[in-house]
Amino acid sequence: MIAVTDAELEDLRARLRATRWPTRWPVDGWEAGADTTEVRRLAEYWATGYDWRTHEARINALPHHTAAIGGTPVHYLRFDGEQPGALPIVLTHGWPSTFLELTDLARRLAEPSKYGGDASDAFTVVVPSLPGYAFSPQRLALPPTLQTHQVWHRLMRDELGFDRYAAHGGDLGAGITSRLGEAYPESLAGIHLLAVAAPPEYDAASLTLDEQTYLDQVATWSAEEGGYQHQQNTRPLTLAHALSDSPTGLLAWIVEKYRAWSDSGGDLSVRFTDDFVLTQASLYWFTGTISTSFRPYYEYARGLTRRVEKVEVPTAVAVFPADLTQPPRSWAERTYNITRYTSMPRGGHFAAHEEPELLAADITEFFRQLR
Repeated sequence: MIAVTDAELEDLRARLRATRWPTRWPVDGWEAGADTTEVRRLAEYWATGYDWRTHEARINALPHHTAAIGGTPVHYLRFDGEQPGALPIVLTHGWPSTFLELTDLARRLAEPSKYGGDASDAFTVVVPSLPGYAFSPQRLALPPTLQTHQVWHRLMRDELGFDRYAAHGGDLGAGITSRLGEAYPESLAGIHLLAVAAPPEYDAASLTLDEQTYLDQVATWSAEEGGYQHQQNTRPLTLAHALSDSPTGLLAWIVEKYRAWSDSGGDLSVRFTDDFVLTQASLYWFTGTISTSFRPYYEYARGLTRRVEKVEVPTAVAVFPADLTQPPRSWAERTYNITRYTSMPRGGHFAAHEEPELLAADITEFFRQLR
């Protein structure tokens, strides 16, 4: 699926070795953004110790497929369920993630008996790469002729022949999954989310204390952590010039999110190995997709993406304590038909990687009654 040349590898390593490091500030660690000491350590390992060829072989061993949907290739992984007639499910990643983050979860869902579960709970799992991420090229039209949820539905129904299927998503993937449930209720058995869309309208006087606390949490997060989002919403190509040219800059931009958004307690190594972080960064670098990964933000900010209004299909929400925000059930019920709401004991924004066992169990339990 991917074959990086020796010249491309050497170019990456040369750029890393030639990094011009920023002048240090009189602040501690991660207070003002990515910590130079940690980024330097990772960049040096990326240049001198990290073995891309080992990870390239592992990536190429995955069950890759490509389909042409609306004239644009879509890359996806397919893990067949261990029993015939397994319920199909499409898993959608977010940013700064790739399909790779979902592979452990996908295996647990497809072959539950290997992980102590019941084979009758198996899913046939489809993991697409978002347009402009990894091996899915961006769509050239702006706005695109087909929105991503429409592409996913064509992939599942027309390409793969699934008349009825399930869906799960977090981050950007939660929005896509929500639109799937809203647009195609006749095909969706249900949806499972790690984040929820805000209702299009609400009366401030009707807010509960929990809901007001949540909205205050969102406002605080946006002010303190949302700078990346504003940049990617408004002037993504300015940023793209820097990150497309500098692997160290790309690494700093995403590793800060892995640390801040995970249940790591401030120690990246609690949740992520160096090799995992660098393989994700390498996928963005070698496919040249950090620039196009910003497009969903730009399109949504300009009203080019369909807003979620009301989702009637059965919906489950799993809330992880270290995720960006923790919406209360009543807030989710303003937009969705909530039939399951789980407050997880641990985990953060990258739940499929941080806590795949917890997440797989919640997805399995929810859809067991909907098969």
